[in-house]
Amino acid sequence: MTTHVTIMGAGGKMGCRILDNLKDNSAYEVACVEIGETGLRNLAQRGWSAAPQDEVLPLTDVVVLALPDRLIGKLCPAIVPVLKSGAMVVSLDPAAAYADVIPTREDLAYFVCHPCHPPLFQVEDTREAQTDWFGGVAAKQSVVCALYQGSDEDYQRGEDLAAEMFKPILRRHRITVEQMAILEPGIVETTVASLLTACRQAMEAGIEMGVPRQAAEDFVLGHLRTELAIIFGASGFPFSDGALLAIEQAQPKLLRDDWKEQITNLDNIRGSVKRITESL
Repeated sequence: MTTHVTIMGAGGKMGCRILDNLKDNSAYEVACVEIGETGLRNLAQRGWSAAPQDEVLPLTDVVVLALPDRLIGKLCPAIVPVLKSGAMVVSLDPAAAYADVIPTREDLAYFVCHPCHPPLFQVEDTREAQTDWFGGVAAKQSVVCALYQGSDEDYQRGEDLAAEMFKPILRRHRITVEQMAILEPGIVETTVASLLTACRQAMEAGIEMGVPRQAAEDFVLGHLRTELAIIFGASGFPFSDGALLAIEQAQPKLLRDDWKEQITNLDNIRGSVKRITESL
């Protein structure tokens, strides 16, 4: 049985990634909704055109919200009411669901998924896979999935679709919407991206002090790979005594004593999600 999938924002970055992975899959019949000029050009380059929203939405089995978080709450009031009973709404990020900005109907299913991206220490066989930084093209990646509203059967059809949208898949993880929000933005954006940005800023400071750029990049990126392997248990060997001493002395200067409590505080995560859905 063919599942009718409508991709909202089909010409955007996420929409195009999903379209590329679904367009030749006979299990899914895809319709594209797009109004932006750049998005329409992206679709045309793939041999696709946009369909009228008011024609395809009433017929769709699954609508995928490949839209910026800040627009989901604004656009969903025109999407949700026209869906047929039993349809599924798929969000590609936990923010809108966790912030409760998606209108709900009791006769619809709501599913949230997000790619984990290719693991840092995964060995790939081809150059294409090695440089597939996002995933969904050649490198294997895992995906996290959550059922916001619906049955176990709804969850399974959502997970199966997520596996096709982000293939090739390494692992599928069933978690809650709140757990997904803890992961993003709570951990990977608020903490990891912020600290890695500081790493880049520290390298640039070294360059301003006179270190040649190529030498700095080779040194920092090489050490970054090794240090991440040590920290996440992939290397099989520990930090040197000198490195451990440097970490011990530097952490109080770089991090507040209560940083972990601040980052994992659910009220702070809810506030971050609210800002994402309203002001980005």
